[in-house]
Amino acid sequence: MGRTGGRPARVEDVHELALGMPHVRVNAGTQSRPIYQVGGKSFVFFRNPRPDAFDPDTGQRYDDVIVFWVPGEGDKLAMVQDESSPFFTTPHFDGHLSVLVRASRLGEISYDELAEVVQEAWLSRASARRRAAWLREYLPD
Repeated sequence: MGRTGGRPARVEDVHELALGMPHVRVNAGTQSRPIYQVGGKSFVFFRNPRPDAFDPDTGQRYDDVIVFWVPGEGDKLAMVQDESSPFFTTPHFDGHLSVLVRASRLGEISYDELAEVVQEAWLSRASARRRAAWLREYLPD
């Protein structure tokens, strides 16, 4: 995965980065919204419009929510409590180690930041053997 510096992230980058991780399978999901999985576990998925994620002014359900798994509750809180961050959560995801972001707000983070989020999502769901192999290859001492 080549770095593109600080340019704004795009939806296409989510697909490219998720597919660039090893042992990834893509499930079409409902309404053809992709679910990226490693070892049968999702790590990134495009969510259907749901009643818990909506525009507070219009009540319209967001139709562009992307879900990323995170390594732990502390990581989740750091991402959603930062007021400058486009990441959020809803009560539906209480106790779930994931964060949400609207595709329309991805440009508020850089490609490199998105790459880190996707890699962390994959690492949080991959088997210990796959994690160790990836870390050896991509983060050598």
